[in-house]
Amino acid sequence: MTAPRKPAAFRIEPEAEPRPQAPQGRIAEERPARRQRAARADVAVVIPSEVDAFDEPDIEAAPPPPATPPRGRSLLARLFFGALGVLVSLAVGLWADQLIRDLFARAEWLGWLAAGMAAIALLSLLVILIREFLAIARLAEVEKMQKRALDAVARDDPKAARALVDELSAFVAAKPETAAGRRSLAELRGEIIDGANLVRLAETEILSPLDARAKIMVLEAAKRVSLITAVSPRALVDIAYVVFEAGRLIRRLSELYGGRPGTLGFFRLARGVLAHLAVTGSIAVGDSFVQQIVGHGLAAKLSAKLGEGVVNGMMTARIGIAAMETARPLPFIAVKRPGLGDFLSALTSFAARKDGQPQD
Repeated sequence: MTAPRKPAAFRIEPEAEPRPQAPQGRIAEERPARRQRAARADVAVVIPSEVDAFDEPDIEAAPPPPATPPRGRSLLARLFFGALGVLVSLAVGLWADQLIRDLFARAEWLGWLAAGMAAIALLSLLVILIREFLAIARLAEVEKMQKRALDAVARDDPKAARALVDELSAFVAAKPETAAGRRSLAELRGEIIDGANLVRLAETEILSPLDARAKIMVLEAAKRVSLITAVSPRALVDIAYVVFEAGRLIRRLSELYGGRPGTLGFFRLARGVLAHLAVTGSIAVGDSFVQQIVGHGLAAKLSAKLGEGVVNGMMTARIGIAAMETARPLPFIAVKRPGLGDFLSALTSFAARKDGQPQD
């Protein structure tokens, strides 16, 4: 049996009387007007009922952001490599001097022979360095023309546009494909007042024939890469051939647009192409890209090895597109930038024909 409950007292609050409702207009007068806060730039406001993620354009179809030039070396790095180069040059000079002295001590004719060979080597090195510096200066001129073209179009400056067109015509004067475009541009030059339209016309008339040849070069290189990597037995051979073909394609595209890079200029151009790929994100290839290439019914037509060849070929096409944008004297303003869709159908049809051929 439980113990009886002790008595307790509870306080009952009286019910609050309902407040009379004020008119709607008076409520609006009593409430202070709230200031609307401006939306912060770093805060994203998403309304699910109005925003549909599936309505957004495809990332692959959207144009890539403009490439920015790679950052130069720091002052300390340039001082280090400059001092190291001077020390190496002095060491080679002292070694050559000691060698010539020893040969003179052994036999006079050997000393004169060594001195003559050293003079020939020094003269050849001087000519090579001059050619390399000229090639690097020509590549730097391409970068300056690209920046000046964007600036002339943005400001619509007729004077800057005319100077740029004259420089472009002189830059590609050695290319016979541009003769008709340069002649027609010279005839229409006085009739165009706007600077932006003059730059667009120069790009269309002068660089369009070179762009057509560049696309053919990129497609042929992509076909070679897809075929060789499809039949090669080793992955190391695939990587080596892709690197070789990409380097040759970069050099050929630069020569097509008038760059004529040397050895040092080629390394600078290749660095610019890699920087462009890094900025635009074109070098990233994942499972989605492979499914885009060999999916949508293409996997049933191509074997697995040829599918890998197509992927490697499209990688080469990406490098070729980046090389076109880096070596081209003018950026793509009036002419549409080439994309992977321009090479995908031709490359897959080429791989399908090779897959259909009988095996030996």
